[in-house]
Amino acid sequence: SNNNPYASFGATLARDEEQNLWSTPHDVTHTEADDDRVLYNMIVVRNQLDKDSEEWQKLNYDIYTLRQTRKEVRSRWKHILEDLGFQKEADSLLSVTKLSIISDSQNMGKARDILLKLSEETNIFPTSWELSERYLFVVDRLIALDAADEFFKMASVMYPKRASGERADDSQKIPQR
Repeated sequence: SNNNPYASFGATLARDEEQNLWSTPHDVTHTEADDDRVLYNMIVVRNQLDKDSEEWQKLNYDIYTLRQTRKEVRSRWKHILEDLGFQKEADSLLSVTKLSIISDSQNMGKARDILLKLSEETNIFPTSWELSERYLFVVDRLIALDAADEFFKMASVMYPKRASGERADDSQKIPQR
C-alpha cells in the first residue's frame, strides 16, 4: 500500500479513457446510443485479448480510428456553429447527454429531414458514417434557434458533396498507423 495520493493517477486516467467513448471527460452518456454501444463492445472485446496479439492491435486501431472520426465530425459541426456566430455556445449546443430532450416534438420530423439532408448532400459526415442520434438533438436545438437552414447552407459550402468520380474517402484525413 502506497500513501502517495498521486499513485493511482495514471490508472485513473487510463480507466477514464476507456469509459470516455466520445472523448469528453466523464461522459455520462456512453453506451446510451447505438453507436456508443458498438464502440463500448469493441473496447470490451479488445480488453479480453492478449495485448501482443494481432487481433488486439487491429481492434485497438479500429477503436482509435472511430474515436478520431467522431472527433473530426464534432470539430466540423463546431466550426460551422462558430462561423454562424455561436462561438460561446458551440460546445453546449453539441453537448448531448442522456438527460437531453427534444425541445418540441413537432420539430422531430424536420430535424430528421435536415440531418438526412446533411448526410446526403454534404460531406460533414464521412461516407461510412451512420447517422448518430446525438446530432438529431443538435439539429433540434438549431431549429429552436431558427438557425438550422443557415447551418445547412454553411455545411454545403464548407463540406460540399464531391462528384461520384472524385475520391470522397474522408478516412484519408485520419492518421494511419
